[in-house]
Amino acid sequence: MIRHLVLFKLNEGVGRDEPRVVAGVKAFQELDGVVPELEFWECAWNITDRPIAYDFAINSAVADKDALKRYIEHPAHQAAAGQWREFATWVIADYEF
Repeated sequence: MIRHLVLFKLNEGVGRDEPRVVAGVKAFQELDGVVPELEFWECAWNITDRPIAYDFAINSAVADKDALKRYIEHPAHQAAAGQWREFATWVIADYEF
């Protein structure tokens, strides 16, 4: 299994309640059940307001590297990530467990 973690940081001046951000969150929430490779999926806003904290997180799991590649290339994932490119940056960690 591979854990796929993504932490998002909203760009300066971008608020969680902006319509484009709300739509981006919804797009990620809707990936659960749409992308068959996802064996585990959760995403949520960070509840910590420390200066080093990121704003939004995805925690997911797929079977193997091939499944991870298919997930990343899936049109629904590409569409959701494309929305976030407009208002956030992110870091990713993928590891076997």
